[in-house]
Amino acid sequence: MNRELADKIADATLYEGYVLYPYRPSVKNQQRWTFGGVYPRAWSEANPGSDLCEVRTEVLAAGKGRGAARVVIRFLQLIARTVGKNRDGEIEMVQLLEVGEQRYRPWQEAMEREMDCGDLDLEGLIDKPATVEFGYPAERAVEEVRDAEGKIAGVLFRNRQAIQGVVEISAEKKGNDLCALSVKISNLTSLENGKEAKRDDALMRSLVSMHVILGISGAEFVSMTDVPAELRKLAEGCRNTGLWPVLIGSGSERDTMLASPIILYDYPQLAPESPGDLFDGTEIDEILTLRILTLTDEENREAAGIDPKARDLLARSQSLAREQLMNLHGTMREMKTPAENHEAIGNWNPFEEDKAAETGLKHVAVGEMEIRPGDRVRLRPLGRADIFDMALDGKIATVISIERDFEDRIYLAVTVEDDPGKDLGVSGKPGHRFFFGVEEIEPIADAAIG
Repeated sequence: MNRELADKIADATLYEGYVLYPYRPSVKNQQRWTFGGVYPRAWSEANPGSDLCEVRTEVLAAGKGRGAARVVIRFLQLIARTVGKNRDGEIEMVQLLEVGEQRYRPWQEAMEREMDCGDLDLEGLIDKPATVEFGYPAERAVEEVRDAEGKIAGVLFRNRQAIQGVVEISAEKKGNDLCALSVKISNLTSLENGKEAKRDDALMRSLVSMHVILGISGAEFVSMTDVPAELRKLAEGCRNTGLWPVLIGSGSERDTMLASPIILYDYPQLAPESPGDLFDGTEIDEILTLRILTLTDEENREAAGIDPKARDLLARSQSLAREQLMNLHGTMREMKTPAENHEAIGNWNPFEEDKAAETGLKHVAVGEMEIRPGDRVRLRPLGRADIFDMALDGKIATVISIERDFEDRIYLAVTVEDDPGKDLGVSGKPGHRFFFGVEEIEPIADAAIG
């Protein structure tokens, strides 16, 4: 079981949406947006839809010997932080406490929870499913906030509700050397008046961002994403609700799976260029990091007041060296030429590339002119459908190919003359190659139609 790598991937997805760009409560963090919540049943039944009270993952395992499974669940438990200000010895609850450069606001912090269900015999699970109950009691903590002189300026109150849940693990024989391993997690926490309760009340009693780490010995997992043809019907019968399992490891290991509320591919890897978690849905390191660097001092103070994770995020992003920032600017991986990947695409013939190139047109008439690849044109977008149409209007471009689509419409693929990345457009990379209709270009070089 590759627990170390599974934990790294889980850490990245566990906090997905924990704080959202641009990291300020007054702008975009008024409601948490983490994925994979397992809510109290009373809330789920009163609000049918995506707020599940139980989640399940089911995977196939193949092996001739006696196998053993390991099941670990990981999730976040929310903690309600409220803020009090010291006014002449009396604590007054406030929405904002300022002490020096630091700001404190009410917020929902998170505590990581983990339940290791131990090693379980697969054959034993076929005969008798395992049930593991877990729970955490309610707790209240008080933190004093002192000013530069050491006086108590305010108090942070942290309240955690009691939660209870159960993990049910079972296995079903699917053949001589095959079984289905099933893990279901249910929230057993009570919630009064589910129909009248507020969402925050339910969240405080929820298992937030649920993840399941599965390990196996004496057998191996079957990919649920790239299922062998002979096992597809069995895989289609596996129930995965609120979670999706993928293989974890070097690219050939089959002893570890991670079931996550965020759909990943088999053998996901963390980008080595990433300086750390940004906790944002659909995280894009370069864009978010550059946006952080544009925050004003006032915005920084407000964002830092969320919690220690947000403060660390800001400090880490603002201390990146130039080389680290540049490393975030575009990395291409696993790019293979047809020759390197010919086994995956069949019998590849290098001369087929020339035939493919011939599908483009050699020239096209534009008014009284003939345009060929290599000619310079001026862009005159007509649709003005997006920012590119407006930004490229009037720009000089070079035609790199003339294409015909399935409906016989003709388009010119061009690179913009003053684009420093136009060489990428010539090589076919997106973002630097643009398509325009014949009516959207003006010829520059004279060329009579022959």
